[in-house]
Amino acid sequence: MARPRQFDDEEVVRAARDQFWSHGYDRTSIDDLSAVTGLGRGSLYAAFGDKHTLFLQALDSYNSDAIGVWHAALHGPGPALPRLERLVCDISEAISSDVERRGCMMARSATELAAVDKSVAERTAATVRGLYGELSDCIVRAQEEGSLDADADADGLASLLLAVLRGLEALGRAGAAAEVVIGAAQQALALLPRASTSGRRIGRKAV
Repeated sequence: MARPRQFDDEEVVRAARDQFWSHGYDRTSIDDLSAVTGLGRGSLYAAFGDKHTLFLQALDSYNSDAIGVWHAALHGPGPALPRLERLVCDISEAISSDVERRGCMMARSATELAAVDKSVAERTAATVRGLYGELSDCIVRAQEEGSLDADADADGLASLLLAVLRGLEALGRAGAAAEVVIGAAQQALALLPRASTSGRRIGRKAV
């Protein structure tokens, strides 16, 4: 009879995720993964397949957590606009305080692999769509609540905010000062079109 596993798959994936996140795919070896997970080569191969398969599981774990964090931040009790503002500010502050400059694992993986790895490219695109959807949904709610201009293009504003947040990520990895990163986030929020007193409501524009 085969012996039962003596390890937790999720913990192993998270350990591998941290290794890939800090060092990238090419600079991470099977020996590195063995060291951080505490599993021998044979156990890693038997449980997760090759390095690439484990990497994709680690990337999926990161992407799922990222969307989950945004969803939790933008949904729940309370008005939508303050939730959106808090998320953008929290992200800018996290970027500016990232002394290791690890940045976003998804962005790093896309830079390193998306052009030559279809699986990474597809996962990156799906995650970007998910993050964009969270922003767009929140903006629509803010319009419906009367906080943002009902005539504004919710999807266009979501695209703008997503571009700003991805740009802040690049600034942080390049070593931009905290006041630059946080200031850019605050300026992006200031540009959101606040509602007039007309009380009109809107959904998304027809595509």
